Amino acid sequence: MDGPNLVRKGAAAVLAAAICAWLSTLGQVAGRAGLVAAGSEGSLPAAPGPKPKPKKPPPDCGRVKCLALTFDDGPAESTGELLGILASRNVKATFFLIGENAAKYPELVRRELQGGHEVADHSYTHADLGRAPRKKILSELTRTQDAIRRASGFTPVMLRPPYGSTSKRLTEITRNMGLAQVMWTVDPADWEHRDTKYVERRVLKSAKPGAIVLMHDIHPTTVRAVPKIIDGLAAQGYVFVTVSELFGGRLTPGEEYVRRNSGDAQGLP
Repeated sequence: MDGPNLVRKGAAAVLAAAICAWLSTLGQVAGRAGLVAAGSEGSLPAAPGPKPKPKKPPPDCGRVKCLALTFDDGPAESTGELLGILASRNVKATFFLIGENAAKYPELVRRELQGGHEVADHSYTHADLGRAPRKKILSELTRTQDAIRRASGFTPVMLRPPYGSTSKRLTEITRNMGLAQVMWTVDPADWEHRDTKYVERRVLKSAKPGAIVLMHDIHPTTVRAVPKIIDGLAAQGYVFVTVSELFGGRLTPGEEYVRRNSGDAQGLP
C-alpha cells in the first residue's frame, strides 16, 4: 500500500510545484503590465507642441515703398529655378498663368501657392481677349480657372489680359466672373530683349513706389536677372508684395489696376 501512496504524494508535489510556478509567472506578467500602464498614464496627457507662428501681416503700402513683381505666361521649366530664387530672398510674387501651361505643369502651380505666392488667370492660349467675341472670352477664362483649380484647388480672382488688351465686353465678363483686371507699370520688354543685363537695368531704372513690374518666367534670361533686381531694389528700400497686398486686398472685379494710387504718402515714415 505504501507504493501507491508514494506515487500519489509525488504527483501531488509535482502538481503543487507547477501551480506555484504558474502563479509566479502570472504575477511577473501582471507586474510588467502594471508598470507599462503606469508609464502610459504618466505620459498622458502629452505635452502640447509649440504653437505655429502667426502669419506675418502684410506691410502697410501707404507708408512703405511697396512694389509687386509679376510673372506672365508660365509655368515653364524655368519657373522652378525662379521659385528657388524667390524663396532664398523671402520674396513673394504674383504669377499670371496660361491655362494650357498650368495643365501641363500642375506641380509648379502647387509650388507657387505653397511658396506663398499668388496665382492668377492669363487666358488659356494667350488670346487677345480685347478683340475676342464673348464665347471665346468665356472659353479662355473658364478653361484657365478650371486648369488652375484642378492643379491646386485654388480659384484665381485676378486676370491679366494678354497684351493688355481689354474691352467693355471683357470688363463686363470679368465683373460677372469676379476677376479684377491687373495691368502693369514697368515693362522691361524681356520678351523682346533676351538679355539679362538689359532687363536688370530697365527694371531698376523704371521702378517707382506702388509699381507693378511685368516680367516673364518662361525666359531663362529673365529668371537670371531676378536676383540682382531684388537685391538692387531692396537696397533702395523697396518692400516686395503680391498684387493683392499692394492694394490692401481690396480689388474690385472688372476694374483695371495699373499701380497703387496712394500718392506721395507712400514711403513716409
